[in-house]
Amino acid sequence: QVQLVESGGGLVQPGGSLRLSCVASESGIKIRIANMGWFRQTPGKERELVATISGIGTTTYADSVKGRFTVSRDDVEWIITLQMNHLMPDDTAVYYCNRYPPLPTWGQGTQVTVFS
Repeated sequence: QVQLVESGGGLVQPGGSLRLSCVASESGIKIRIANMGWFRQTPGKERELVATISGIGTTTYADSVKGRFTVSRDDVEWIITLQMNHLMPDDTAVYYCNRYPPLPTWGQGTQVTVFS
């Protein structure tokens, strides 16, 4: 079973930046998943897709984050990152990574809180 571990969340003021990381593993061994996505969820709302990256590095973004977030992949360490700049309070959420389309199992996510 694939395990997904997200990290890098935290507290930041509006206009600040955070960099999230995601590692996928199976039986304790890191694996590479070609098509990956970053998602986010706030209480009472459905999980929404934030960004995707294909196995060859093609990216897509939700309109709400275009120009501010950048998804990338390190195919040496097999890490997917989400660089988030110019953060706004509406970006506050738990952020998850998963295959795209997503596998049924999700990681714990990482909390991002943007506060004044």
